[in-house]
Amino acid sequence: MTDLTINGSRSSVLVPDETPLLWVLRDVLGMTGTKFGCGIAQCGACTVHLDGEAVRSCQLAIGDIGDRPITTIEGVGETAEGAKIQKAWLDLEVIQCGYCQPGQIMSAAALLAANPNPDDADIDAAMAGNLCRCGTYVRIREGIKHAARS
Repeated sequence: MTDLTINGSRSSVLVPDETPLLWVLRDVLGMTGTKFGCGIAQCGACTVHLDGEAVRSCQLAIGDIGDRPITTIEGVGETAEGAKIQKAWLDLEVIQCGYCQPGQIMSAAALLAANPNPDDADIDAAMAGNLCRCGTYVRIREGIKHAARS
């Protein structure tokens, strides 16, 4: 049995320690906001926060998490940065198809938590691992800048 703190709540799961967090979230706990994209930590669709840091849940074994808290797209709006990012995404209509957006939002919220006033280079570096097949990169950048100003 593994105990996890997810979005401020404790959950116990009975899965092997090598099970990726993504599958625990989606298949065991029914939290489908975090998306499967590539499965090799290259696209960013599965991004969650582990102790405030943006990480790829498809490659993070639950046995490696320990007591560190996990925040998913379902809970990021409870943080100041997450709420700002979500509002900016709506204000500027950043989303097109939406599939990659949970990961985009999670990476953007982690960026603002670490750097409340990022410049273009900071945004590029923080968001480089998040792919958007619809090409909403310009709107994503503007959403992050909008959130930083609010």
